[in-house]
Amino acid sequence: MTDPIADYLTRLRNAIKAGHRVVEVPASNLKKEITRILFEKGYILSYKFVEDGPQGTIKIALKYDPVNKVNAIKSLQRVSTPGLRQYVGYREMPRVLNGLGIAILSTSKGVMTNKEALLQKLGGEVICYVY
Repeated sequence: MTDPIADYLTRLRNAIKAGHRVVEVPASNLKKEITRILFEKGYILSYKFVEDGPQGTIKIALKYDPVNKVNAIKSLQRVSTPGLRQYVGYREMPRVLNGLGIAILSTSKGVMTNKEALLQKLGGEVICYVY
């Protein structure tokens, strides 16, 4: 596997389209941070790190609207790939869905959203867009 973040996002997308409540993905520190951000921003219901094997797994409970059975995540888009890294300065910070979505960035101070990076005047690599 050459792009583990794309695999992570694809597993989430596939679970959402199939209507699953829980999805398991192999863990890494970057995936743990992305999962933490998705939980803090209300895109997933809960998550748990399971230490089994050399790297462990992340169990993610997806969030659905109880009435319409619609998921909280409408779209997950990978931006920066191993073949073409996308970096932005804080002055060129991307706005996702005119401020309604989030962009997840990897900065020198850790993984954070575009809004947090803008407040701290940090740029970095744009990992993905979520809305």
